[in-house]
Amino acid sequence: MFDICLLGTGGMVPIPHRYLSSLILRYNGTTLLVDCGEGTQVPIQQLGWGFKGISAILFTHYHGDHITGLPGILYQMLNAERTEKLTLMGPVGILVLKSIVDVLFKKTPFEIEFLELKSGEEIKIGDIVVKAASVLHTAPCYAYSFEARRLPLFDVEKAKKLNIPVRFWNLLQHGQVVTYQGCVYTPDMVLGEKRKGLKISYSTDTRPTKDLVELVKGSDIFIGEGMYGDNADAEKAREKCHSTFFETANVAKEAGVGELWLTHYSPSMLQPERYIKNATSVFPNTRLGKDLMTRSLRFRDK
Repeated sequence: MFDICLLGTGGMVPIPHRYLSSLILRYNGTTLLVDCGEGTQVPIQQLGWGFKGISAILFTHYHGDHITGLPGILYQMLNAERTEKLTLMGPVGILVLKSIVDVLFKKTPFEIEFLELKSGEEIKIGDIVVKAASVLHTAPCYAYSFEARRLPLFDVEKAKKLNIPVRFWNLLQHGQVVTYQGCVYTPDMVLGEKRKGLKISYSTDTRPTKDLVELVKGSDIFIGEGMYGDNADAEKAREKCHSTFFETANVAKEAGVGELWLTHYSPSMLQPERYIKNATSVFPNTRLGKDLMTRSLRFRDK
């Protein structure tokens, strides 16, 4: 299963009953955290997934509401007696976080790696494939997609007819060519059709862009910017490089996603449900994100 939890849904500052925007994902033994604004350690504790297993923290950008919870997260990891390396990654400027960590923590019992990602770069963390794309905000900012990919079906009967030793089956399924006793076996000889994996995309603090549409295309769930619900705030959204419900719903529609979760609400928008129709009129399968909203996705075959 590919588990996801929207830890918080607020933008700019936390308010009562709304934590700052953050996402946590886990798949096949790998857990990733995306952004950690002030107080993010609290919903992680409420969720109960723990701190020790977080392999990496990805940052969309370095505004305060996305990074000020990092010290609290690191303290929790120290309390959990973590020894495994932690990777912090994001757009240009990641060394700003290093200076904060160096001041607050003279030494940690685990290595902390700071990794600057390039837009369009695709990396694999455990079995999760992560891709970053630049979006349009007032500072360098990334949206991310997270994929759990599946190997094609392996045709056992074909392999047996070709007398391919069992010890080579795994290599062929993973796309490797095998030469054995003068015979060359290629993956296409034993592999069936491709199988659809699972894809989650996450984006806050942006205007709608073509690069964003391309990144989130085909996502099972797209978690997107919902700073403003009222269409009357469209001009404000343009000025501050944010998006309205209506605009993000258009991204979801154009990208052909399965479901849209809105998040990163303005602290002045106390009742997002008042504006949900501005999104569902464009993309019916829209949900208002809520703190600790959780979903477990499973692979589906035809």
